[in-house]
Parts: sequence; C-alpha cells; structure tokens
Amino acid sequence: MGILRDALIAASISTSMAALVLGTAPAMAGEIGRKTYHLPAQPLAASLRAVAIASGRNIAAPADLVNEKRAPALDGDFSAEEAVAALLDGSGLSFDRVGGSFVVRALQKAAGPAVVNSEQDILVTGTRIRGAGPVGSNVVTVDRKEIDRSGYSTTQQLLAAVPQNFGGGANEGTVGFSVRNNSSTNFGFGSGINLRGLGTTSTLTLIDGNRPPLGGGAGSFVDLTLIPSSVIDRIEILADGASAIYGSDAVAGVVNVRLRRDLDGAETRLRYGFADGFDEVQASQLGGFHWTGGRFIAGYEYYRRGRLGADDRRYATEDLRAYGGPDYRQDYANPATIVTANGQVFGVPRGQNGTGLTVGDLVAGAANLADGRQGTDILPELDRHSAYAAVEQDLGGIFKFRAQGFFADRRSSARYFPSNYGGVVVTPDNPFYVDPLGTGQPITVHYDFRPDLGSPTLNAHVTNWAGAASLDASLGRWSAEFHGAYGEQRERQTTINVPNYYRLAVALADPDPATAYNLLGDGSVTNPATIDRVRGGFVQTGRSRQWSTTLKFEGPLFALPAGDVRMAIGGEYRHEWYGYSSADDEFTPGPVDAGSAGFPLGRSVVAGYAELLAPLIGPEQDIPGIDRLDLSVAGRIERYSDVGTTANPRLGLSWTPVPALTLRSTFGTSFRAPSFSDIRHGPGLNQIIPLPLPDPASPTGNSNVVALFGNRPDIGPEKARTWTAGFDFRPAGLPGLSVSATYFDISYRDRISNVAAELFSFLSQRSRFQSLITDNPAAATTALYADPTFVNPYGIPVSAVTVLIDGRNANLSRTTERGLDFDIGYRGGEKDRSFELGVSGTWLFTLKQQITATSDVADVVSTIGNPIDLRLRGRAAATLGKASAAAYLNFVNGYLNNGVAPVERVQSWTTLDLQLGYELGGDRGPLHGARLALSVTNLFDSSPPYVNNRTPFSASGFDPENASPVGRMIAFQLVKSW
Repeated sequence: MGILRDALIAASISTSMAALVLGTAPAMAGEIGRKTYHLPAQPLAASLRAVAIASGRNIAAPADLVNEKRAPALDGDFSAEEAVAALLDGSGLSFDRVGGSFVVRALQKAAGPAVVNSEQDILVTGTRIRGAGPVGSNVVTVDRKEIDRSGYSTTQQLLAAVPQNFGGGANEGTVGFSVRNNSSTNFGFGSGINLRGLGTTSTLTLIDGNRPPLGGGAGSFVDLTLIPSSVIDRIEILADGASAIYGSDAVAGVVNVRLRRDLDGAETRLRYGFADGFDEVQASQLGGFHWTGGRFIAGYEYYRRGRLGADDRRYATEDLRAYGGPDYRQDYANPATIVTANGQVFGVPRGQNGTGLTVGDLVAGAANLADGRQGTDILPELDRHSAYAAVEQDLGGIFKFRAQGFFADRRSSARYFPSNYGGVVVTPDNPFYVDPLGTGQPITVHYDFRPDLGSPTLNAHVTNWAGAASLDASLGRWSAEFHGAYGEQRERQTTINVPNYYRLAVALADPDPATAYNLLGDGSVTNPATIDRVRGGFVQTGRSRQWSTTLKFEGPLFALPAGDVRMAIGGEYRHEWYGYSSADDEFTPGPVDAGSAGFPLGRSVVAGYAELLAPLIGPEQDIPGIDRLDLSVAGRIERYSDVGTTANPRLGLSWTPVPALTLRSTFGTSFRAPSFSDIRHGPGLNQIIPLPLPDPASPTGNSNVVALFGNRPDIGPEKARTWTAGFDFRPAGLPGLSVSATYFDISYRDRISNVAAELFSFLSQRSRFQSLITDNPAAATTALYADPTFVNPYGIPVSAVTVLIDGRNANLSRTTERGLDFDIGYRGGEKDRSFELGVSGTWLFTLKQQITATSDVADVVSTIGNPIDLRLRGRAAATLGKASAAAYLNFVNGYLNNGVAPVERVQSWTTLDLQLGYELGGDRGPLHGARLALSVTNLFDSSPPYVNNRTPFSASGFDPENASPVGRMIAFQLVKSW
C-alpha cells in the first residue's frame, strides 16, 4: 500500500529560572563588585532578578522554588554573594557557586536526611558547560507551572501551542490528511515536533539530553506523545542551529524534555475532560524520597481518549458544496456505479437487493457518489500506560551515579477511508451480472465495501523503553562524565475490514447465487459467510533501536579578569538501527510475507566535540559601554558509517552594555544525515499512482497525471547555515518587565524535501515544478502501469494520462527562512496577589524555496502545507489568595490555499483558553496540598477555518496542520500532594 496508504504555550511561557542573566562571572570575592541596593520587601523572584541585573551575575533559581516566597528588604552596599545570601535568609533556600554563577537550591528538610546536591549540575539546553546558558541564544522554557495552568493534558498539545512549532508532519491529526514531512510514515499514530516548519527530521528531540529511539516508518521522528505530561519538569526549546553541540538533525533547533527528578513525598493527579463527540481520562501517581547522599523518584500515568469521528465535525467531509467548494465524493459507492467497456456510466438503483436487476432499472449517465470521510475518524481513540523512574547516589569520594528508565505502551485505533484499487470486474459468470450494453462483456463496478466489511480500521500498538546511566567524577575544579543510553521502540499496525481482491474475484465468479458475491444491491446483500471469506487485511511492524556512549570532561582552563575560561570536551559513539516487516492479505489466496521494504538498515556515528566559554569583560572591570561581554566557540566533527564525515562550528556572542540590556548573536552551520526513510527504496515506499490534478491550462480545469512517489536514488546529506541576532531587556526600575526578540536567518541547501506535499500545485505553478513535469509521456506511461508499485485508486486508464509528475523526495537546491521570535511580559504583585501579562509569537518574513537548480524561487510562507507568517499566544494570569485564573489567546494568521485553482484565501483562526484554579486545603488536614482546576480550551468553540483541502485519496473542509478539530474541551483536574 506504501506511502499514500498510511497516508504550544510559548506565548504563555515564562522562563523556569526566576532570574537568568546569561554568561559566567568571575570567581572573586571581597570588596570588588560591591553594589548599592535599595530593594523593598517583595517577591523573592523580583529581588533576585534585581540583584542579577545590577551585579551582572548569573542567578539560576528554579521557579518552583522561589515563586511563592518573599524576600526581606535589602538596603546598603553588598557584593553579589552577600546580597543573595541576605535575600535567602530564612527562606528555606540556599545557594551554590558554580564558577561565577549562583544556583539557588532547597535546603534539606530538618527531619530528613541529606539530599544529593545536584542543582549545581544544572545544564541548560544549547551548551555542554554546566551552570551557564548558551551564549548568544534564547532558550524558551515551558516549566511545570506553565504545564499545570495551560489546561492541556498531553505533551503533543503543549508543543502544538509553541509559536515556533508548525503542525505539519507526523502527528496524530494528520494521518490520512497529508503526506508531507513524514506524516505518511506515521503508522503508530505518534506525534513529533517541527520547528520552523523545516520538517520533523530537522528538529533534534532529546529526553534529558538523550536521543530517544525513533518512531514512525523507517524511524522518521521522535514520538513525543509517549511521554506523560505529569512527569515533565520542563521543556527547553532552542530554536537555533546546534549541530556543533549535538550533531545531526539540529538544523531548526533542539527540543529537550526534562523529566522530574526531585520529589520528597507523593503527588496524585486525576483529570477528566470532554468535548463534543469524545472524552478523555488521565490519572497519574508520582512518589519520591531522599536519603543520605541519594534520591529516587518513580511515576506512572494512564491516559485514555475516545475517538473523534468525522461524522461529529461537519467540515470533515468530501462534499464541500455547503462551503461554496467542490464535491470531491467518488463514485465508489453503495449502491454502486457501473462502468461499461466503452466507458458509459450507469448508477445502480436504490431500494433493491441486486437480485433480478434489469438493464431498465439502471440509471444511465448518473454515477452514485459516496463520502469517503463518512464513518472515519479524524483523531484516533487511544489507551496509554507509561512509567518512569530515576535514581541518584553519591558514591562517596569523587563519584556520583545517576540512572533513569522509561517505559510506555500505547494502543490506538482509527477508522480509515476506503483505499480503492480501481473497479472490480464482474463477468457474466456472476449470477447477479447485468449487461447494460447487451454485448456480454464484463462490467467494472465501483463499489463501497464498508456496508459489507465495516469501516477500514487501523489498529496500532506502540511500545517504547529506554534507559540511561552515568558516572560522574569530580576531579578538582574539573569534572568527568561517562554516560550510556539505550532505547527501543516497536510499532505494529494492523489494517482490517478491507477486501481481499483474490478471494473476491473467486466469489464473483461463483455461479451459485447463495454464495456468490453480490455488488449490485443497495446495502449489504451478500451472504455473510462469503463476506467473511473475502475479508482481508495488512500488517506492518517497525522496530527502532538506538544506543550511545559518551565521555565528557568539563572545567576551567585559565582565568581572565572577568572570570574563568571554561571548556567542555568529549567524544560520542552512537549506533542506530531500524527493521521493518509486513504481511499482506489483500491480493493473494492467503496472507503472505510482503517483504521488509529494504530493511533492516543501520549506521554507526563517531563524534568529537569541544566548547569554549570565555567571559571577556565583566562588570568589575568598569569599562564604559561594556558591562559584560561573553564569547562561546564550539565545534563538532562527526563521521557516519554510511554518508561520510562532517564538521560544524558555532560562535556565540553576548554583550551587555548596561545591566538591563543584553545583545546577543550566534552563527553556525548544521548538518543532517539522510534518515533511513530518505535512503530507502522499493515497494515499501516507492509508488506510482494516476490521479487528476488541478490544471488551469486544461479546458476541464483538471488533467490526469501519473505521479511517482518515494525516494530518488541519489539522495545525499543536507547542510545549513544559521545566523541569529537578538536582545533581552529587563529594566531594574521595572523588575517585572521582560522584553526579548530574536531575528533568525536560515540558509538550508541540499534539503531533502517531500515535493509531493505540493502535488496539487504542480500544474498550476509550472514555473516552480517544470523540471519535474513531463508532458505527453507516451510509452513511458504504459511501462509505469505495469510496475509492481502501481496502484490506481481513481481508475484512470492509461490512454487518459497526459502528464508525468516526479513527486519523489529529493535534495532541493535551497530553502531560505527569515523571521523574528519575540516575547513581551510583565509580572507584578505579591505572593498572594500576583498577576502576569504577556504575548509571544513568531513572525516569519520569508520562506523561499527553489525546487530545482533551474526552477524559480518561490516564497511559500503562509501557503498551505507551509508555516504561517504570524502565530501569537497571549497570556494573562492572576493569583488572589487560594484562587487563580489564567487565560491564553491563540492566533494563527490567514494564508493562501494554492493547492487549488484558482488560489483561495484561508481565514485566520483565534481561540481562547481559560483555567480557574483553587487551593482546597489549609496548612494541614486531608485537603492540604490539594488543588482543583477547571480548564476550558477553545472557550468559544471556534471551528477551524474552511479549507478546500484535497488529498490524493480523499478531501476535507479543514487543515489539520494549522487547526485542531477538537473544539471546546472542558476538563476538571485534581492534584494532591502528600
């Protein structure tokens, strides 16, 4: 069946650090760097931020530690260290010095044992140097507080709201709607992330810094929906090229999901949500404890969601006439449509059982039509179990041991639209045969088998397990880490309720009316035993494995007046492997091995890297116009066993002219090795399909083409250059205000792109795709019709084909993307009376693509299948005593649907999310630590904007890449800490 068969709260994100000024500071004490402070008693986070700004020191303070605490007044001259100590006095918090930075941590409980002090080991995504942020870059963080108040239940929903993320690609909502960005390989109903819209394979996804096993056919993306949201501590998003730090895939950026590691007690979560047509249930339990020199945490989450049927959403239909659009229903219907040998069409009448049907009963020239979306699902039902555990132990002396394990099991099911393989031939041997022409020739019947077999259904089962362990050694001022990780993901999809065409042909040739197959009635009129014999299916199984080992050293090299120059240096070895198998029961007398589609495939990767962080100028040097100046230099060399060697550098610069303002910039190159799905060939991926495409030059508005899908044999690696420039503004006089913006410029050459994503634009935009179009292919078409990978869902004869389209994946000449990320926020108030306002978003200026070296350059931003030019997420939150409220406004700008002719405008889409929360208990009692929340996402039940969205096999009236069909979701959640 091949490729066409299976064919977040960023604007509300606040940084997980209550105060963070990037860069390192000198390890100096005494009178040097003393400042005068006049700070009132206020929230601790505000005071720490004021000290960080005034002193130029990095103060890393996790929000969950400081958000609910107040600081005393601070008045007088203090060094940065003295100021932090005074603010934390009596708070139950302490701090450690990491280089020139301060890391706030919780004191051990008075009645409990000592805990592992790992806060000093904070490692921010985008750098290998602990206790420092990535110089020149902006890391967007979705912390635990934001996750709780978002109203979302799954990791996929959290990331879908991030403005830098584009919904196109592999996610559970695009299955059956799109073949773009590996969505056609998503036979386990998973979801990946697609930063900048450059593809799921161009975003590196990590879990606690580890590369997890890959999901999807050929291991084409990381399946984030397996990660339970209840065990996430924070999600760090670096929307910047980072191959010099992490290696291949980090072209558009890095998403690092950090799991919870520190809990002394227990936490129970219960959630129930419902929307029109389906509901969801979520329950989780976490528990953890500390002991002398160690800690342990474990968690379990169960999540169940019902199916969302197309029948429950009026726009999920192939008949778009109600919206002023076309009717895409096909003549594979019940009752059926008859096509005679000379091409005449006759409709089978309604209200009869196919017995005794005469030529006079047929409706000449009128095809019966059926909606392929009817009875299908636009979101699958699913049932997921997941578990997680982590342990840390100080081994005494210089060593520390860490380990964690993860397991998930998900079962999904979705009703699918029919996959028609041309009409079914009925000969005069069939007892129900009707001869419209009176010539005794066979007739072709276009028949909808769903009333007989039920809706075709895809049942998927995915399991994932992963483990990682590390041994850390403290070597004086240097540290060493030896790390190893292993992960494996297995996916199995079973397709049921489809006909076996071999056994169907036998049943159609059966002369006995009691057992022969009857295609000419209205409804299901065939003997049930015959139907069961004809019932077929298809099974495909994938298995991904990945293991790696790393040795890293990190520490200071030498001292500059502004502080220590620090280095991280290390080496990595990684092995990736993917295997596939399938069994087919559609075209043979019984189930047969359908092959492994060219798998298994494997590769080994050896890499070496180094990163240098240099504080060139610090505030103690008192240089006019330069309060701080930090430089980072990183480089990485990787050798792939199958695609060769690459070297990638990265530079970062951070300049603070005054304490309130930081200017930053990065430059680097990135590299992505072809994934297994890119280099695979054969029946498992390649496919040849005739279909009608919009063609303005045709008198009928459409031309019949034969299209090639799959991979070209000459696919090679991708390369990119990324440049960013931005600023962070946090004025000391208004400590609650934060303004940041980052301009990005990505030049992506030799990009491996699925040109079939724009298949319906080929003939309407010939200047872009001309080198992929062959007019009047003549003899070549006949040979393609005989190819083993050929299927004909539209029943187009070879004589009707006028164009050959090459829609196979290929290295494009170049993609250039430029835009701006921004966030403006303000926090104010006190502990029990606080508020927050803000907005964040991404504004894409341009996304230019050149399909081939000779084609025109086209700007595809804000066109169907590509990122939208403007996405915003506004936020407003308030706390009043035990009560809290949060609201989020989500905006997706309008865009052009150039997949149809003439081009149509798609309207913008705005939704509002709301959460109301209340702390139920007091300082003690059974409700102590309990919080009840009511969340409503898409409060006004705003439907997705209408889109004339035609796909190769079906159609719909909305675009799941840019809008969710869920509608208003109301959820109740209870969280209890023990």
